[in-house]
Amino acid sequence: MFASHIVGGELTYKCVGPDKYEITLNLYRDCLPPSMGGGNPAALADDDPAFLTVYRGANFFRFDSIFSNNSILVPVNFNNACINNPPATCINRLQFKYTLTLPASTSPYTIMVQRCCRNGSINNISNPGNTGATYSCTIPPSPIVCNSSADFLNYPPQIICINNPFVYDHSAFDANADSLSYSFCNAMKGGAPNDPKPILASGSIPGLSVVDYISPLSGTNPMAGNPLLQIDPVTGIITGTPNLMGRFVVNVCCTEWRAGVPINVVSREFQFVVTNCSKAVIANIPQLSNEPNTYIISCKSNTVFFYNNSVGGFKYNWDFGVIGDNSDTSTLFEPTFTYPDTGTYMVTLVVNNGTTCPDSIKRIVKVYPDFNTEFDYKGALCPNEAIDFTDKTFSTFNEINSWNWQFGDGNISSLQNPTHTYSNIGNNYTVTLISGNKYGCKDTASLVLEIPVVKIFAGNDTIIVKNTSFQFNGTGGQDYEWTPSTLLDNPFVYNPNATFTDTGKYTYALKGITANGCVGYDTINILVASGPYLNIPNAFSPNGDGNNDVFSILAAGYKRLNYYRIYNRWGQQVFQTNNFRNGWDGTYNGKACELGTYFWILSAYDLENKEIFLKGDVTLVR
Repeated sequence: MFASHIVGGELTYKCVGPDKYEITLNLYRDCLPPSMGGGNPAALADDDPAFLTVYRGANFFRFDSIFSNNSILVPVNFNNACINNPPATCINRLQFKYTLTLPASTSPYTIMVQRCCRNGSINNISNPGNTGATYSCTIPPSPIVCNSSADFLNYPPQIICINNPFVYDHSAFDANADSLSYSFCNAMKGGAPNDPKPILASGSIPGLSVVDYISPLSGTNPMAGNPLLQIDPVTGIITGTPNLMGRFVVNVCCTEWRAGVPINVVSREFQFVVTNCSKAVIANIPQLSNEPNTYIISCKSNTVFFYNNSVGGFKYNWDFGVIGDNSDTSTLFEPTFTYPDTGTYMVTLVVNNGTTCPDSIKRIVKVYPDFNTEFDYKGALCPNEAIDFTDKTFSTFNEINSWNWQFGDGNISSLQNPTHTYSNIGNNYTVTLISGNKYGCKDTASLVLEIPVVKIFAGNDTIIVKNTSFQFNGTGGQDYEWTPSTLLDNPFVYNPNATFTDTGKYTYALKGITANGCVGYDTINILVASGPYLNIPNAFSPNGDGNNDVFSILAAGYKRLNYYRIYNRWGQQVFQTNNFRNGWDGTYNGKACELGTYFWILSAYDLENKEIFLKGDVTLVR
């Protein structure tokens, strides 16, 4: 039998003697009447007994059917007199305890229980009413002996009022005094509607699947909020301001560390219910830092101003968290306090202390001045030139460990001292560095760099007749150098002259230096013919890609062009010119001509005033 009633659970253990462990399963269930959306009484009754399976390594070790020894109502942890519109709630904790002997082993023991199905009104997973749950714990292998898992100290709250700041201590106690860390983690499937309480009495340990979270929510981001729900990895305190109503599965993993090595993880799965209630009194110190439950990280001064976003208050008691100092208090609404030293402090605000409906909140304040971000650069502010950036951040406590460079052109770097090169498009780029240290201090510095465009142009490729003088015409620079210098009267001016006595192809490179010292390069090809020369292509593609977009003629040894005319297949003239430098761009009367073959005729006079006539065709493609 199954029904949508499971709210959460946890499985823990305690070493009670050599090779003996007391196993505890807490199963949390919705106990509202079915008429109010609660669980089916028959399904609640079927939770008892629970079926627990033990695996040694990956293999079955033993199976136990355990009856409960304790059933209680979980305290609601709120006062109806202080909550407007409190919803109906009922959570039952069914507890199972039993002791078993587990011989020393070099493989870990895993204890597992599966039960279907979850409360059907969950909002952060798909099809919750048909989705079961797995609760498990692991006993570490030898040489670790007689270890006890961590135990969570407090019951989670049964309701959370939407748009109200939420602070909950989800910490645990470890009997072995091991270090503990906390994180949100994935809830796991287990059981199915057709097998709601599987009997795992043989075989290998089953593979587990994560529940189907509804994006963008996930195991590590289980609830919507502003700020989002966060858990402090050191203290286990959960904070945030939920801004979406509903019922949300939240699974908290507690990792047990010994000598810097994780030895065990236990988890508690529960449902946080965000409702349209409101508290009559809300103590609220805003969270101005991205770090969990941290009001501010003060990196410029020991003096901190405290904002107070509390609601419904008329009396305020602040304790600024200086241990051993009873005078670090204030009754002002928004006080200012100067801390005597650097460090991390826990600030407490109690609103309406001593009245029927008080409220309180704790936030962390970190004081680590001074921290100032600065940087410098070295290198020419020119395109395609490497610029070296140097971090000069100052921190009293040093420990600078993060650098976020944004170069203003879409590129970034996390190196302390990066090198960057800008492309040749010309712009003013705002370079920004955000640096930080291990205490959470961050600061920003920016600088605008002007990178000009460098357009060194050696001229268009051309054709000339041998034994004629040709004058180069470089542009874009202030100083020039042509290579090779062969045949040039002066290779260090923008417009040297040359006379080519032999036919062939000659290539010259131009190096240009701008007024601000930037260097650019270009080349020109000169084809030297023995006499009058025409080069007319048989196709062109005016598609705007910058390649072969214009139907042009290369000519040398001609005094003048009499006419050059182009006709379509119906004999209509679409282009004419009497200048060799002009070409056809594939349009007529401002409109693109259709694809196909076009015909041309040409009349020109050579150097001896002899007229020539030529005709041919060209194909227009795109």
